[in-house]
Amino acid sequence: MQAHFLAIAIGFVLDRVIGDPPNWPHPVRWIGTFISKLTAVLNKGRARVLKGAGMLFMTVFLVTVIVLAIVWSAYQLHIVAGIVVEAVFIAIGLAQKSLRDAALDVHNPLVKGDLEEARTKLSWIVGRDTDKLLEGGIARGAIETVSENTADGVTSPLFWAFLFGAPGLWMYKAVNTLDSMIGYKDDRYRKFGKFSARADDVLNFIPARITGFLILVFTRNEGGIPFRKRFIGWSKDARNHPSPNSGFLEAATAWQLGFKLGGKSTYRGIESERPEIGPGLQPLTVSHIKSAIRQMQAASFAFWILMTIIGVIFYAIA
Repeated sequence: MQAHFLAIAIGFVLDRVIGDPPNWPHPVRWIGTFISKLTAVLNKGRARVLKGAGMLFMTVFLVTVIVLAIVWSAYQLHIVAGIVVEAVFIAIGLAQKSLRDAALDVHNPLVKGDLEEARTKLSWIVGRDTDKLLEGGIARGAIETVSENTADGVTSPLFWAFLFGAPGLWMYKAVNTLDSMIGYKDDRYRKFGKFSARADDVLNFIPARITGFLILVFTRNEGGIPFRKRFIGWSKDARNHPSPNSGFLEAATAWQLGFKLGGKSTYRGIESERPEIGPGLQPLTVSHIKSAIRQMQAASFAFWILMTIIGVIFYAIA
């Protein structure tokens, strides 16, 4: 258990400081290739819901067993080898630095007034159409992405790492990758991706709510709103979001920073509108992208500390 906590701590710091070196092979890409090939074979004909469930099981089982075998073998070799290998698996499964860098890649050209470059960089990290977005819409897209992915990319993987080590983290990453690739509600994936989308909702349920609360408690209150009012607004607005989990992140960000998120977006030429969330006390600006980055970093650190304390207490009692 002590080795396990140490591996998580090392992995957390490695991801925060170093992140994913560019051009290095990444397991998520391998998982994505596997999903693409299976989808091409299975997402046709009848029984697409069952076929999608089968692919979910195959992908999660294969990824978890491979990581478990590698980590277990390393610990059998030597405890130091086990800690190092598990820490590396944890580090490459988190996304603190990559989220920060992706948001800054949008922020920096936007500050310089280069809307075309900012739109291009935003299109790399969001599913919405970006070609006609103005400054406020670009900033909103970057902020919503950082906010939502604080759970998807950092705290949810950490949560499952604390429960089941690196295999648990990569079990989550497999499900999350499936959801990002086939968890759409369009005609192509509605049936085939149904189980993957539901599985992702279940795995994010607890960490998303904890993370949203930590944002309210441990990040800077730039809107100047009293905590009780922020908490009530967060609880109410989170349920207005179409996602059962993302709303708890985006509502926390909006209430903590004092602006509104949500509203109109366009996906593949089709306009979509969801309820606005947040108090709307101030306009959303480019500078808020950096505020969202600081939120992500502070909430991630608080989540790691909280899970470590709970783990130590549980270990001491057991």
